Amino acid sequence: MSISGKPGLYKLVSNSKNMIIVESLADNRKLPVYARDRVVSLGDISIYTNEDEVPLKEVMVAIKNKENGQKISIETMNKPEQLHKYFEEVLPNYDKERVYNHDIKKMINWYNLLIGAAVDFEQEEINAEAAE
Repeated sequence: MSISGKPGLYKLVSNSKNMIIVESLADNRKLPVYARDRVVSLGDISIYTNEDEVPLKEVMVAIKNKENGQKISIETMNKPEQLHKYFEEVLPNYDKERVYNHDIKKMINWYNLLIGAAVDFEQEEINAEAAE
């Protein structure tokens, strides 16, 4: 999950009446998140394409396939044209007017965090399909 105002990604550890406890994927620190904080599950995020929206999970799987399961070699400080060229290789029909540079940078950072935390995207896909 992503928490507004806090860098990185987090996983849910525990919840109570007024807060949840999350753990940072970057440094494994646990911290409380209160109801006033804006929390977004990565499963609820989609990327705009020219036809429809693609779930973030599918984009992450496409990146993993492109990178052979390794971290992304492109730096987020690269020129916007390079970021868009890379992202076009991953998702050719993404909407270039509604997917901004900072969105691509965020996805690259998130992907690298998830790979560093050993998240298996294909297994997550299988689990999601089995639940349906």
